[in-house]
Amino acid sequence: MNKSYPQSWNLEVFYEGGAASAAFSQELRGMEEDIAKLDEALAGGSPDSSGLEAQTELLQSVLLRLRQTESFVECLLAQNMKDSAAGAQSNRVKTLAAKFNGMLTRYDNTLRGLNDEEWAALLKQGSLADVAFNLAERRELAKRKMAPELEALAGDLAVDGYHGWGDYYNTIVSRTNFTDVGKDGEKKMLSAGQMHNRLSDGDRQVRQAAFAEWERVWSEQAELCAETLNRIAGFRLKLYEKRGWQSVLQEPLQINRMSEATLQAMWSAIEESKHVLVRYIERKAKLIGVEKLDWHDVEAPIGSATRTIPYDDGAAFIVEQFRTFSPELADFSEMAFKDAWIEAEDRAGKRPGGFCTSFPKDGQTRIFMTYSGTASNISTLAHELGHAYHQHVLNDLPALSQEYAMNVAETASTFAELIVSDCALKVAASSEEKLGLLEDKIQRSVAFFMNIHARFLFETRFYERRKEGLVSVQELNGLMEAAQREAYCDTLGEVHPHFWASKMHFYLTDVPFYNFPYTFGYLFSAGIYARALKEGADFNDRYVALLRDTGRMTVEQLAREHLGVNVEEIDFWRDAVALTAVDVEQFIQMTNE
Repeated sequence: MNKSYPQSWNLEVFYEGGAASAAFSQELRGMEEDIAKLDEALAGGSPDSSGLEAQTELLQSVLLRLRQTESFVECLLAQNMKDSAAGAQSNRVKTLAAKFNGMLTRYDNTLRGLNDEEWAALLKQGSLADVAFNLAERRELAKRKMAPELEALAGDLAVDGYHGWGDYYNTIVSRTNFTDVGKDGEKKMLSAGQMHNRLSDGDRQVRQAAFAEWERVWSEQAELCAETLNRIAGFRLKLYEKRGWQSVLQEPLQINRMSEATLQAMWSAIEESKHVLVRYIERKAKLIGVEKLDWHDVEAPIGSATRTIPYDDGAAFIVEQFRTFSPELADFSEMAFKDAWIEAEDRAGKRPGGFCTSFPKDGQTRIFMTYSGTASNISTLAHELGHAYHQHVLNDLPALSQEYAMNVAETASTFAELIVSDCALKVAASSEEKLGLLEDKIQRSVAFFMNIHARFLFETRFYERRKEGLVSVQELNGLMEAAQREAYCDTLGEVHPHFWASKMHFYLTDVPFYNFPYTFGYLFSAGIYARALKEGADFNDRYVALLRDTGRMTVEQLAREHLGVNVEEIDFWRDAVALTAVDVEQFIQMTNE
């Protein structure tokens, strides 16, 4: 008998009272006081080892609380996009984060000011040795930035400028209304999150109508979205110019702790293999009965994947499959379902998409999505639970060592997806169900090799064009359409020109180029998963060890240390990409007429 799990999360355990929480306001005041203490200490000049150790411990304490408060307001706004009180609290947190980052700039400048002999000696002292990688990383980055007072000024101005534009995009999304006409002719008003689920409906007429409405609404918002995107990009480019940074990829590569050689090797391997996915797309078009797939057909399910899976059944299935790999992962996930760590309810007012965010002060996480019972929803749940487990195994590490990059974060989440999808294929009750699950798995390869590639191509070209001035709606549509046709090897009929407007990732101000890390994580996890299959239960400890190092190694170091491979060379990526060909070949054989 399946258990019944709550579908709305519990945020009260952190700060009771939501946006009006007195405890939340007290938390912010405490952080502000500690940031002031750090500022005062840093004004005293270069500290000795005990002084730097004390400063670093207080810094990490503030960092944990800042991450917690950022997550809290993010969750409040995600569950109700019209929560104006949460919006005000979000601005308070961003203002505090700017103060913290300004203090960090002065802290980093202190590290930069130490000579190499002093530096080497300090890193051997007490708790500083535990975060040596992170401190060295901060010191080197400080050498490539502006003077600390200018970096602090830029951070202060970003609150109402750069980050303000990112917040404005959320306002635009919150005001969108989508009209859904049911089969009975009744009209319903849906949120962006609810309408987005319609785009992958099993009924092509439903998808066509939903996509037409999706494009119509985003075309109405396009001028506002274009203004917002242009201002975000303009701020970044001017800041890069003042720092002397030539490439728009310098910041995202640094954030993701990876080299450009690694990025190029990955994309090269993908480009070589796209003919495999072209076969799949052409076969799917034939199965649907069209000459070419339209954008809304790409993620459409086939076979038994069209069935609706109740939330409790989906949860039980995920936990069961996780248990085949790791009892610890399964127990953790069951606890997350049981203790209301997941917001999955299908209701109006929620923002679109899914995410996992951490509350590191309390050693917890929260997962957000809108569950409507599709196979894709189950994949999303598994994906986000992978993120949550990753944070779980880091909770006892110093705060700086918990700051892992997005690309390796996507490794843990995608690894969890692979466990669920492969187990589902093995236990499929019929060939029809197996085909549907196989196709859902291949869709993820299409997403990471083609959809994400289109986003990367668009964003790279948009930033080059933005250097010359503002980019119009028409130009943005043209850049997006060209990127989609190139990334999908011209296999699509109708594409999605307003994708740049509808996709929140382009408007995130904390992380530029919120795209290629997904593909890295997908392929890196494929290599890890292959090891797990080969080594069996013995691999679990090695997997946890790898996750625990994600916040204190570059990806190149991580791959050498735990997998014995060089990710700057194309061979590793070719081997990972080749796994998709096996799935596509099986799909072709199963659909031969």
